[in-house]
Amino acid sequence: MELRKLSICDKTIITELFRDVFTNEPWNDDWSDSKQLDAYITDLIGQGYSLTLGYFDGERLAALSMGYVKHWYKGTEYVIDEFCVDRQRQGRGIGTAFMKAIEAYLAENGIFGIFLQTENNVPAYGFYLHNGFSELNGHVSFAKRTDE
Repeated sequence: MELRKLSICDKTIITELFRDVFTNEPWNDDWSDSKQLDAYITDLIGQGYSLTLGYFDGERLAALSMGYVKHWYKGTEYVIDEFCVDRQRQGRGIGTAFMKAIEAYLAENGIFGIFLQTENNVPAYGFYLHNGFSELNGHVSFAKRTDE
């Protein structure tokens, strides 16, 4: 397995893996609007501060992390917006190996930490705990619809 930094040029393989993972269990997201999906992926991978990493088995993308580099008062961190492993490869330790490879890459590039959010009722929650992440006490996420 090999970690590679990805770019907007890799949008097709990124989109294929993302759509396959997140339109199925346990997420069941509706990404049937291809224009919306294209805009979302472009937003995540096409900015100057974007950091998209792929984990490859030969030429096949097995896992994906999309996020950005944030310069914070405590230092620079990697904010992960999306993290996924190919559905046929889940449960085989690839996600954990990928996360370790990401951590090594970040350390080599002077990035001190990782921040991400997930729901507490999905398998990803246990995955992150298993991989040494901690819940932030006192941290609250807010959302508001502006069309209602």
